[in-house]
Amino acid sequence: MELTFTCAPAHAATNPPRQRAPEGSCDSHFHIFGPYDRFALSPTRTYTPPPALIAHYLDMAKTLGLTRRIVVQASVYGTDNAVTMDAVAQFGHDTARAIVVVDDAASPAELQRLADAGAVGVRFNAVSGNGTPIDQLESLARRVADLGWHIQVYMKGDALMALAPRLAALPVPIVLDHLAGVNAADGPDGAALVAALRLVDGGRAHVKLCGYRASAAPYADIAPIARRFVDAAPERCVWGTDWPHTQFAMSSQMLDDGMLLDWLFDWVPDAATRHRILVENPELLYGF
Repeated sequence: MELTFTCAPAHAATNPPRQRAPEGSCDSHFHIFGPYDRFALSPTRTYTPPPALIAHYLDMAKTLGLTRRIVVQASVYGTDNAVTMDAVAQFGHDTARAIVVVDDAASPAELQRLADAGAVGVRFNAVSGNGTPIDQLESLARRVADLGWHIQVYMKGDALMALAPRLAALPVPIVLDHLAGVNAADGPDGAALVAALRLVDGGRAHVKLCGYRASAAPYADIAPIARRFVDAAPERCVWGTDWPHTQFAMSSQMLDDGMLLDWLFDWVPDAATRHRILVENPELLYGF
């Protein structure tokens, strides 16, 4: 069946950033889609992305200087993690890890198989859906704790505030996607950001500085949000491209990943802190 794509493709070629990432830098958040004759999309997905293949990703990552990578299972594949785990195998376990989507139906043997193949966490996506229900949060956290995994959550600010007490009580670390889902228009003292900072300050949560979903062009209001997280807990921040940027509709102006790395250098002018965010923190969180 021929697919009708609802998302713009990533740029065919990436513009170089002003400065490449330091050696050992990790892209902590991106997706692989396809090829669709091998990895069919879920029939209950909420969007249809163009293929985003490994060779295309590696070209972008090389331009930015990213040599470690975290493949995140996207909602368009539901709980079928085949494309994500295939990508980790192709990248190589020495440089890649996976965040998978599983539910309570996953057997202990399946969880162990995923762990052996490079999975280090489970993603709960309350924005795009088509994944693990939030009501399985505690049960899955208990099941993956012995594997050393973490729970990664993507939800908007109000939902995060409501869920924060449950997240704080989990027996595993937490990773907050996309600047914790805050709305940059609420400013650096917004209620959702304060709730996210409380989780981070509690010592259990990390935040991904994948920022553009928090705002809209020209994105100037993201910088104070990102800096608030970095100032509060530089040891709990990681960064990712979110390639291939599936929220951009076909008619939208696609962002360039070189510019996204430039943003990080603007948000974090101190080289030692940038190294911590790009290299040291991912080493500890993802087990490199």
